[in-house]
Amino acid sequence: MTDRNLAIVKIVSCVLVGIALIISGVEFYNHRNFKEPVVVGSGVTEVKTLGDYFAPLKGTINDTNIYIIDSGVPGGTAMLIGRSHPEEPATNLAAKIFVENAKLTKGRLIVVITANQSASRVTRPGDAYPMYYTIETPWGESKFRMGDRWSNPLDSWPDPEAYVHYPSGQLLAYMDIRNFNRTWPGRENGMITEQTNYAFMNLIREENVDIFIDLHEAELEYPVISTIVAHQKAADIAGLASMILTSSEFRIGMEFSPPSLHGLSHREVGDHSDAISLLFETPEPFLDRVRGITDEALLLTGKDEFVMTAGKFGLLYEKIDENGWPIDVRVGRHCSSTLMVIELWGDFNPGKEVVIEGVPRYDEVVSNGTGYYFHDPSKARTQDIYYE
Repeated sequence: MTDRNLAIVKIVSCVLVGIALIISGVEFYNHRNFKEPVVVGSGVTEVKTLGDYFAPLKGTINDTNIYIIDSGVPGGTAMLIGRSHPEEPATNLAAKIFVENAKLTKGRLIVVITANQSASRVTRPGDAYPMYYTIETPWGESKFRMGDRWSNPLDSWPDPEAYVHYPSGQLLAYMDIRNFNRTWPGRENGMITEQTNYAFMNLIREENVDIFIDLHEAELEYPVISTIVAHQKAADIAGLASMILTSSEFRIGMEFSPPSLHGLSHREVGDHSDAISLLFETPEPFLDRVRGITDEALLLTGKDEFVMTAGKFGLLYEKIDENGWPIDVRVGRHCSSTLMVIELWGDFNPGKEVVIEGVPRYDEVVSNGTGYYFHDPSKARTQDIYYE
């Protein structure tokens, strides 16, 4: 190859690389700035942001919406959060159903659709995640960002050589300083994920939250799956909820929060506030390492022949067949589990009930579909539309 031809090859290569960088840069920018409309239901009485509870977060990437549904009748206060890990979409979809449909006749409900905004604005490098997914509704498709387990490195850099959890001093994986469910109860002067947890703890205390629920999904290779993980203060309620749901709607277990494993919501919220804390896990084959193509279809249908094959060899902790684990099943489980636990809270604590109406249970979500319960932003009043 002559010097002239070599120069041409280098120039063409640089141009192609430049074009690829521009295209990918635009895609990353659009994903990071994509807004998901939320049409608040008539039950929502106030919308704050997390920065209202910790001023340094005001206006930052993690200054997320806090939806408050207040019956005006004295009772208890429940809190529900989704998207602790934004690669687990049943969590924010279930939380959105509560925001757009819940009406209370007693007590208060605080809902957070996106607990970690930063992590919802990046996908996992090297895993070929889809950047978006869509949910069918009666009025068309509703589009959502796909996210990652960890906060975006753009918002939290560099990771430490070793992550020392505060205040326990326990050593955790270095990247977990960006893991929203490894940094509870947070740190006032920590990195942004720690500050986010710190702000949430302020919220829990200031709003006198009685019962705190953290929604999650898990790979079928993970032993903590299809279960309620409960702090010891919530053990009676979790155990009874497990028995009632298993006998009437779907099988779900109950596990105790390990006292010596720190950073998780079901441990730290219960230890550092008056609230009882629980975490729900549903199966999400999209997260399994033995999966096939990681696309939107797998995300929504939960069907994968490779994961099924792993199950045949006894490598999974949850069953899977040709029906998979569809998004409606996973969202429905979260809706029913939340309603059941909050109902039992009221039974155990007379005078502090949180009575919720208008939210579908498991059978209804599976029958009608998740999108059936989302409102059309094009037909909503401007003041009723918020963005995630």
